[in-house]
Amino acid sequence: MTNAVVPLILRRMRMPLLVLISAYAIAVVGLTLMPGQTPDGEPWRMDFFHAFYVVTYTAPTIGFGEIPYEFTGAQRLWVTFSIYLTVLSWLYAVGTIIALIQDPSFRGAMKRGRLRRAVRQMSEPFYIVCGYGDTGGLLVRALTEHRRRAVVVDHRESAIHSLELRDLKVHVPGFHLDAEHPENLDTAGLRHRWCAGIIAVTDSDHANLKVALTSKLLNPGMTVVARSQTAAGAANIASFGTDSVVNAYDAFADRLVLAIRTPDMHRILDWLTGIPATPLRERPQPPAGTWIICGYGRLGRAVCRDLARQGIRTVLVDEDPVGNGCPPDTIPGKGTEAHTLRAAGIDRASALLAATDDDADNLSIVMTARQINDTIYLAARENELSSKPLYQEAGIDLLVEPSYILASRILSVLNAPLLEDFLAQARARDKDWQHRLMGHIRAVACGTTPETWTLRVSRNRAPAVLRALDRDRPVTLAGITHHPRDRRRPLDCIALALVREGEMTLLPGPETALASGDRILFCGSSRALGLMRVPLQHDRNLHYMLTGESHPDSGIWRFLARRHGPDGPAPTRPR
Repeated sequence: MTNAVVPLILRRMRMPLLVLISAYAIAVVGLTLMPGQTPDGEPWRMDFFHAFYVVTYTAPTIGFGEIPYEFTGAQRLWVTFSIYLTVLSWLYAVGTIIALIQDPSFRGAMKRGRLRRAVRQMSEPFYIVCGYGDTGGLLVRALTEHRRRAVVVDHRESAIHSLELRDLKVHVPGFHLDAEHPENLDTAGLRHRWCAGIIAVTDSDHANLKVALTSKLLNPGMTVVARSQTAAGAANIASFGTDSVVNAYDAFADRLVLAIRTPDMHRILDWLTGIPATPLRERPQPPAGTWIICGYGRLGRAVCRDLARQGIRTVLVDEDPVGNGCPPDTIPGKGTEAHTLRAAGIDRASALLAATDDDADNLSIVMTARQINDTIYLAARENELSSKPLYQEAGIDLLVEPSYILASRILSVLNAPLLEDFLAQARARDKDWQHRLMGHIRAVACGTTPETWTLRVSRNRAPAVLRALDRDRPVTLAGITHHPRDRRRPLDCIALALVREGEMTLLPGPETALASGDRILFCGSSRALGLMRVPLQHDRNLHYMLTGESHPDSGIWRFLARRHGPDGPAPTRPR
């Protein structure tokens, strides 16, 4: 496929080129055979050079001239025939060229060639996003907002057109290709030296499985994150070493139970795995009473299962109880009708979840439920991002956004690989610990979802720290988490965890001494992330952060400092 354009041109232009060559050959040979004469009346025949020269400027109608002598009648007759022959040949060739340029396959090959060159020229880490639906769009936007590169692969031409129309901060090549074929992933840069990972978020579990398997075989060291819509699909994808498998419905059901039992831990998880720079979410706590679930699809099954494990009663409403394998006590109906909700006990229920795969039905269920019971807690599934304004106007307490859940979880895996382990250990802590941490995160977030990032104390990431440690100078966590121009002012960030020799320490204190190889998980503002890089890279700034002493940068000031001491030049005595 790398040289598809040239064979396509040669194949389509073969006949026009043969016609042109034949026309020129006939015209040139015939002109050499036509009898002519010199001005003295001597017989003369044109040689091949002059014949080719005359046909060359005559065939494309550039001009006409009788050289080197005036033509005879036979020569003029042949030149007239040659003009018609070659002009018609050129019209045929030009028409074929125009048709070739307008051919979709040729334009597609040309476009893929440009995209391949753009990928080959990348000189910084990038991610391949397979599937440019709602989830893929959120991921690409979040990556490019932070100046991170991405490449999109999607089998739908409309999706690639949508990508090209978006105003992104960096250029994102988009390939109209089927990601299930290994050669297409290779075209998109799977084995490129700067390919940092691949994200499979198509709407097909089989396609995501094929992408993950291909990636692990062709580039085993890269990060692979895949979406799965079923438990069996998730187990299959995870079986060969996929780094992370995300199921939006299982993730929501887990978060719902967490919000009911430990609301502070739910806020921590929601904030740390959210898309950065979006408004910080403050959701009302879901009740622990009876829940009505309308729709027994993937979301309804996951929620019913997890609520039942917590001993929370659920009442199921489904349009086809037998066909969908619902429990025997399921109430038949969509839930859009008042009598169906009344049969489900809407008057006595604490909460309702509209979990169908149709946004119009979900909105109708919510509005009908509110008319019957205006105090009920309402949750609804958003199937398409385009329906978000309608859900916002409906005033729903908890909006289930599968695309947002998937995108946020995947971004947390890419940005902070330690986050999953930290959240697992944080969930085991007591509620007071979780409440304090929630307050700290809210304080540094400043109203927006915080960034999460992982710092590795290494030569590449923190060279100034390593140089200080090599000189046996201790470096504490406080030395890199305060403002580089005012060491008394802490940055808007929290050290959530420190991993040393495989052991994780939660919320390490500012006096914690750093060691080579440490990995530290932070959350905070993007400004704090930028300022933290200063003491990590610059020895003088790190020295100031640790000691409070500011070394001069200029050569003159360093000379004066050595001559007169740290207080500067001595004052001169007036004469």
